[in-house]
Amino acid sequence: MQTDIDPRNLIGRKAFDRKGTKIGTVDEVYLDDATGVPEWAAIRMGLFGRDAFIPLEPSELVEGTLRVPFDRALIKDAPDFGVGRHLSPEQELQLYHHYGLDIAPPPPLDHDFGNVASQEDP
Repeated sequence: MQTDIDPRNLIGRKAFDRKGTKIGTVDEVYLDDATGVPEWAAIRMGLFGRDAFIPLEPSELVEGTLRVPFDRALIKDAPDFGVGRHLSPEQELQLYHHYGLDIAPPPPLDHDFGNVASQEDP
């Protein structure tokens, strides 16, 4: 998704799935803790429905609407963490797995602990 979009401008936008079926309305936007870039949106599904989290990275803002490249059924079945609270790293990981999105593995350690541990003063 475009990273120069003000997340406040996403609130209230209609969201549609990959088939063009209306999902709901963007209720909240969650920013990445490290970068401040919009990462997740909570979509209000129906008048009395719950909010479902969708990833913003593969989504697009097209003609004033949010186009999400997933089926409505998958979005509806996303883990429900409630809105208005911070998403923990574990919750984000669950969401990434739910949508089948790969996340980068942690970088390898720079230390060679084996060599350090085996070195002893004579």
